[in-house]
Amino acid sequence: MKQLVLASGNAGKLKELNALLAPLGIEVLPQSAFHVSEAEEPHPTFVENALAKARHASRATGLPALADDSGLCVSALGGAPGVMSARFAGEPKSDARNNSLLLERLDGASDRRARFVCTLALVHHADDPLPLIATGEWHGEILAEARGQSGFGYDPLFYVPDLDQTAAELAPELKNILSHRGAAFRQLLEKLRAELA
Repeated sequence: MKQLVLASGNAGKLKELNALLAPLGIEVLPQSAFHVSEAEEPHPTFVENALAKARHASRATGLPALADDSGLCVSALGGAPGVMSARFAGEPKSDARNNSLLLERLDGASDRRARFVCTLALVHHADDPLPLIATGEWHGEILAEARGQSGFGYDPLFYVPDLDQTAAELAPELKNILSHRGAAFRQLLEKLRAELA
């Protein structure tokens, strides 16, 4: 595997992945370089949506493809917003409205446990029966009000008790190490190394 396509247009993810996979001799290309359209994400689970996006990109390009699906799962809300995290408060997407709705739904709740989840799916070809799947989780709690200026999404409300900081108060380098996405990428790298050994 010399090249793989990233089923995302996110420049930050692309840069991060290229840095991680360069030592393995793998170049990561964005799906936009092939004019691949966004895939549908109709499924209720992160793994199904990640696989749908990876298969879509692989089918369109003929290359191995990697996709992720991630979001916030809140215990008191039965795992919501889950796969709907980015669109929790509807369209158009809005971090402010999503955070506001989350606080409204948790009003009066004593259980404020939550976790960020990231699932990565790598397919060697569009119909790959054995895709590489990696899932990372980051556990914390939802505060009653926002704290911190960094990050995005639910970061200002996601409190990490061990550090006494929200995800939005952490230095970006530390957040990348601790986060669900960082954990999933490390797990995927291990699986790739084992496969290429």
